[in-house]
Amino acid sequence: MRAIIAAAGTAGHINPGLAIANKIKKEEPNSKIIFVGTTRGLENDLVPRSGYELKTIEAYGLSKKLSIENFKKIIKTNRGFTEAKNIVEDFKPDIVIGTGGYICGATIMAASKYKIPTLLHESNAFPGKAIKFLAPKVDTVLVSFEDAKDRIKGAKNIVYTGTPVKIVKHNYSIEMKKKIIEDLSLDILKPTALVFGGSQGAKKINEAIIEIIANKMNKEYQIIWATGPRQFDIVKEELENRRININNIKGIKIIPYIYNMEEIMNCVDVIVARSGAMTVTEISNLGKPSILIPLPNVSHDHQLYNAKELENVGAAKIILNDDLKGQVLNKEIRDIVENKTKMAEMGNNALKISVNNVEDKIYKEILKLVK
Repeated sequence: MRAIIAAAGTAGHINPGLAIANKIKKEEPNSKIIFVGTTRGLENDLVPRSGYELKTIEAYGLSKKLSIENFKKIIKTNRGFTEAKNIVEDFKPDIVIGTGGYICGATIMAASKYKIPTLLHESNAFPGKAIKFLAPKVDTVLVSFEDAKDRIKGAKNIVYTGTPVKIVKHNYSIEMKKKIIEDLSLDILKPTALVFGGSQGAKKINEAIIEIIANKMNKEYQIIWATGPRQFDIVKEELENRRININNIKGIKIIPYIYNMEEIMNCVDVIVARSGAMTVTEISNLGKPSILIPLPNVSHDHQLYNAKELENVGAAKIILNDDLKGQVLNKEIRDIVENKTKMAEMGNNALKISVNNVEDKIYKEILKLVK
């Protein structure tokens, strides 16, 4: 199989594309796959690191506002359509797949021009502008959440497959869990909250945790906190200003980034995080109770809709960004960890929206289009 995958911008767009590419390669080792992205996004790191070729074109999100800057973006994006057409013409793919970002527009439209089968994958519960625009023009749209089907109009074929993610549930032994937790200088017998704000951290979440630490609110639970690499020094300085040593806080482990995230997520009792599509999918797959703080000011508040997928089944509590304070967050964590029955129920409820065999389902839909 020869496939082009268009994915750009954030890990939430790129990682599903990589998972799809890996599945194709697993089933058909002789396949040839290239990615199309921009020169600005994470694809420039993640795609080559995964062993795939990346070709870049000009593509920008356009606003309705009249400005010189927007006019320049229109010109560059039009140039990107020509670049995409040349890539498709030269590579001659059997299928073109888009997994998010404005890059999909040019690449999918170029494929349509040559009557090449096209497929889109939408990770969020509330589809983005690019997906909504392109849905009627592609052969198949795959969605991660059942509710997303009703938010896409005019599509020829919509299939609920879920989102492919790396983090899956493991039934670790007590000894394994003990080692993972104790390696962080924490107590296996005490409830543990994992806190993170995405790969770069989240300032508002970090501020709330600083408040919890400074006022010693977490007496009933311990914390594993990934600040994000860019914010670690800021957090360290803020704690020092309060005469707190970041490396010596009882019941709290603070690190810039978690490299063994799958191990940690499997071992903790509750997860506090933003509600990107990948995170929500991972939480549901793991069957963990969660407290979600949707990132505000993103397209159509899609993180809020993602969070509601878990809240609606009784698996998560939502705290809006403007309402987030240390005291508020501490209360929600305590309400969960102090009630083992509630904690178990929330975890079981999270599993209700988990989807099994995601890569198999996606690959099946690809095969339907590739004759």
